[in-house]
Order: sequence, then structure tokens, then C-alpha cells
Amino acid sequence: MRMELMEIIRGRRSIRKYKPHPVPEEIIRDILEAGIWAPSAKNGQQWRFTVLSGRNKDDFQTWFRGELNKFVERHGKKEIGSALWTCDVMDQAPVVVIVWNAGENCWTTEEHSVAAAIQNILLRAYELGLSSLWIGDVYYAYEPISEYFDKPWKLSGAITIGYSDEKVRVPPKKSLDEVTEFLS
Repeated sequence: MRMELMEIIRGRRSIRKYKPHPVPEEIIRDILEAGIWAPSAKNGQQWRFTVLSGRNKDDFQTWFRGELNKFVERHGKKEIGSALWTCDVMDQAPVVVIVWNAGENCWTTEEHSVAAAIQNILLRAYELGLSSLWIGDVYYAYEPISEYFDKPWKLSGAITIGYSDEKVRVPPKKSLDEVTEFLS
């Protein structure tokens, strides 16, 4: 049964517990295809994706956890927020997508373009019966991650993708009237 767009938008949740089942590459390709159809500033199509699974994901995760621990040593545990917990989530997920902004300008709209691609990816994953989490905690290792992958691009975030192993409640949402002003 096909879901309607508003059902997909209202149903998608950030998932932090995953089953260990692998996700076939063709499904990941389908999900990322939705991302490349996002609108982009000046049609720059700034998004780039590095897809990690299996051994490559495990190696990255071991390295990333080490980088987070170095950050804690330098700045203290309080300064890292939920990043170590997020690393546990990334360990569980069968797929981690590192998201980059390859835009050559420093326009905020370039990052907005990448964010639109991420949103499309999250919605398509949900439509296909998968779960996801948009991760910003990779910023605690911004420069090391760019060096790890030898990328000249700006790190935008990461996405976990897999099959959910949790039920999450719908968080309260503000009403349209609470967040909207109509001027005539």
C-alpha cells in the first residue's frame, strides 16, 4: 500500500536503535536518488555522499570513536554533548552516509541545498520501510573526518539508515498558528 506524502512527512521519526540486518545497495541507491532531486542554490547540486557499510563502516566507527575520545581529553566530557551516544547509534546502524557540501562558495544557501537533499533521503527511506537519523555530532571531528576521507568538501553531517528496532512516540508539535504569521 502506497503512502501519501503527508503521511510520510508525519510518520518519519529519528531512530536510534537498529536491527543488524544489512540494507541492499540497490535500496541505498534508491534512497540517495531522492536526495539528488532536492532543489539546490543556483542548481549547484552541492551534495556529495560517502556510503559506509560492513568493514568500512566498522573501521570508520573505531577511528571516529577514538577522535571523539581525543576531543573529550582536550575539552572535557561536558563539551561533547551526546556525541559518544550518537557514535553508539552509528555502530548499530548497518549503513552510515557521510554527507558533504561540495559548493565552492560560502553561501548559506549551499548548505540549505544539502539539507534539502538530506530531508529527501530521510523521507524516501521511511517510504521504503527503513529508518534513519540525521546526525550533526560528526562536527566534533570535522577536520579529522575530512582528512580521513581525503575530501576537500565541507562536512555537512551524517545519516544512519537501517531497520528500526524501537518504537518512538510522536513528539508534540506546535500548531501552525503558533509558528505562522499571515500579513495581507
